[in-house]
Order: sequence, then structure tokens, then C-alpha cells
Amino acid sequence: MPQPGTRLPVHAAASRRMFLKRSANLLLVSGAGSALLSACGGSLDASLPDTPRLASVENFRDVAGTAAGYPTVDGKQMRRGAFYRSNVLTLSAVDAAVMNKLGIASVYDLRTPGEIARTSDVLPKGATSQSLDVLGTSDFLPPRFETWAAASAFMESQARAYVTGGAQRASYGTLLTRLANGAGAQLFHSTAGKDRAGWVAALLLSIANVPLDVIMQDYLLSNVYLARSIRAQTDTLRSQDGDAVATVQTPLLNVQENYLQAGFDQVQKSYGTMSAYLTQGLGVSQTTLATLRDRLVV
Repeated sequence: MPQPGTRLPVHAAASRRMFLKRSANLLLVSGAGSALLSACGGSLDASLPDTPRLASVENFRDVAGTAAGYPTVDGKQMRRGAFYRSNVLTLSAVDAAVMNKLGIASVYDLRTPGEIARTSDVLPKGATSQSLDVLGTSDFLPPRFETWAAASAFMESQARAYVTGGAQRASYGTLLTRLANGAGAQLFHSTAGKDRAGWVAALLLSIANVPLDVIMQDYLLSNVYLARSIRAQTDTLRSQDGDAVATVQTPLLNVQENYLQAGFDQVQKSYGTMSAYLTQGLGVSQTTLATLRDRLVV
């Protein structure tokens, strides 16, 4: 089990690159680049400002990245202002006013009923909310572990379950279909916006044919956006339970490369390619993938 900061073996990284390259090629062959932009009302605003950093919703960001948007392996660019991701929407009045300017029409809450009951969303003005319980359970509370390795292994198992679990696949398939067919800008979120929402973002970037290294870098950005929250939670654990417990629980608070790798590895093991996972595992049609990709890229 790799410790914090450990790089993956070269052969593992090469295997992932080959897997995503094959998946991207299959998505292109399937027609996911067809011109359906006019049907879903998307457009590019070259003057679109950078996504604002929100103090009350730390992990809020544009799926397409910043500046001109992430480049794709087939020479396109991701379309900013279409899809957003975040942690739970505990918006302050100041941040709500900022978010209201983005025109977000739909919010998809990926949390369990118990999580929603503890912390309700403050919705952007005019936005509708839909709940998709990705985990398929009544509640989720972070477990306690005896070792750092056990906590890290749990996070990997969660990522693999996004690929193998029935509730996970049903929710993710429904979400991708709704994102493809929904009008206006759309936002999806989980509690911290790094695991359940992080997997959705990785899927969208994969559909857009963004290079694997960029997908991984985007995934790891949650550690940057959530740095203040991670420090606060770690300090609380340290003061209540001591340094040892705080260290052991660290894998639950952040994201690591091996978590996303575990999900991609499970896709490869169970379906062979990302395209097969999307269509066979999640039940997303080729037409829906084409519509979604045209909303994602320019």
C-alpha cells in the first residue's frame, strides 16, 4: 500500500494511459463527436471569467477547468460554464449572490438521505434540485480505522464500488443522462465534492477525451481546494483523539492518485474500456454520449 506522496509504478501508469487511450478511441469511433450542439443549446463565451472561488463552498469549480478549458486528445477544448462540481452547498449570502450570476438551472445532490437531513443545500436562485443516492444507503458516516493502510484501502474499495455496485451504476447512469439532456448550466455535488462527485467529473473528462494525466491532476485538485477544511478536520481529530488517530484518518479527508486509479482499474477489469462501462455498465446510450460530449467540448 503506497504511503502519502508515493508515486505509482511506471508500469501501472503506462497501463492506465493505454486503457484510457483505447477508451477515448472507441468513444470517437462510436460517434460521440457528432454535431448536436444546437439541440442542447450550448455555446462558448470566449470572455467567460474564471470560475469564482467560494469561501463557503470550497470545492466549487468548473468541470472544464479554468482559462480556456482543458484541451482534449483530439484537438478540441472543453466548454466552460456548462457543468459545475462542488461540495455541499452551504452558501453564504455573499457566495450565493456570486453563484446566482452563473445561471445554474439544475443541482444534482449525490448524497444519502441522512447526509441531506444533516446539511441541506442552499440552492442558487432559480435552480431545481434532484437527489440521486449514489451509495444506495440511508446514511453514510466516515468509519474509523486502526491503520493508515486500512483507511486508504477503504477509499480504494469505494472507488471500485462506483464501477461494480448496482446503486452506484444506476445513479451515475441516470445522472449522465440528465446532464446530457438538461437545459442550462448544471451542478452536481456530494458532501466533500471529492469522491462521488470526483468520479463523475473524471467520467465527464474521459467522455470529452481529456488526457489521463490532466484527469488525474484535476482529481487531485480537491486537495488544494479543500486544504483549509482538511486542516480544520485534522486539527479537530488531533485535539480530540491525538496525533495517531488524526494520521490514520487522513486518507478519508483527502484524495490520492491510487483512489482514482482503483476506479479506472476496475473499469478495465469489469468492462475492458471506458466506453463499455458507460454503455453496458451505466446504461447510457451512444446518442446520449454524443449529446453529452457536444455539451462538454468546443
